[in-house]
Amino acid sequence: MPSWSGWGSWSSSASSSPAPVQSNLESFLHSVTPLVPTKPLSLKSSEEASGNDESSVEYFVLEDVWRCYDEWSAYGAGTPVLLNNNRSTTSSDGGKSTTRVVQYYAPFLSAIQLYTNVSCHETTPIDSSSNNMDDVDVHLHEPAAAARERNPVAYPYFQYCETISPYWRLPLVDKIAELAADGFPGLISLKSIDLSPASWMSVAWCPIYHIPFKGKVEDLSTYFLTFHTLSSSFHDYTQGNYNHVSFPFVVEEAVHAKSENKISLPPFGLSTLRMQGDIWINHVAGDYEKLINLYCAADSWLKQLKFHHRDFDYYQKINHEVASIYN
Repeated sequence: MPSWSGWGSWSSSASSSPAPVQSNLESFLHSVTPLVPTKPLSLKSSEEASGNDESSVEYFVLEDVWRCYDEWSAYGAGTPVLLNNNRSTTSSDGGKSTTRVVQYYAPFLSAIQLYTNVSCHETTPIDSSSNNMDDVDVHLHEPAAAARERNPVAYPYFQYCETISPYWRLPLVDKIAELAADGFPGLISLKSIDLSPASWMSVAWCPIYHIPFKGKVEDLSTYFLTFHTLSSSFHDYTQGNYNHVSFPFVVEEAVHAKSENKISLPPFGLSTLRMQGDIWINHVAGDYEKLINLYCAADSWLKQLKFHHRDFDYYQKINHEVASIYN
């Protein structure tokens, strides 16, 4: 559970020593960023074994990514929230007061695509949910040669897109275990260095409760959809612009985690539902621009991959309908 010792100093089960939090939006982004332990892979050849210099690359295993979500899947991820968004209010005795709570969110797997750098099988298995809500998921198999011809830079290994209501979904770690047991062990065993930069996942965060309880707070009913890379190579692309999309938050978090033998997987994209700007948008901290950049990055990513993301499309549809009512 996050602990308070001044605003901007808190801890979570997966992230440690975070950068100072400037707003509620940044607090959420930090809180849902998994910090994954890495392992070194030596790049030295056997002929160089007697030398003193050794070059290596850090990588992580997907199993360690899912372990970051163990506690979150069971109890929720706690996000410190200042209800008046960093604006102190005057209390009855004339002093300054603030209302702080910890809002908890339950993570659910929304979508995932894994592309490997080399063929894992003679046939490339792809699991995809049908666009028809009444249809069951099917397993498609495509010859590796055909996959190479269609996408020469990566081999599609697995994809999944959730279609059912969040109220009926399995917790993220349980869903991953179910999919892995259904013939896709790579969901557990694949290494980040085995995955191409096109590998990613999306997590749906549903609000469940807040402590201390302040009754029904409409501003805390926001749903979030975060997008995360699953490849070591992705961070090489984020040092600049990847296909003309900027990822400044990803770069900041990745650099911060380098010295800890861990790598952070911060959201490179974001979409929201039922967001109330009074709490989540702090203009001084640049939240509005950050929100727009993260949304555009997610939208561009999905278009580049030609991926039909059900939750993302639903969020977009509802937000447009709400906007049309008030305009």
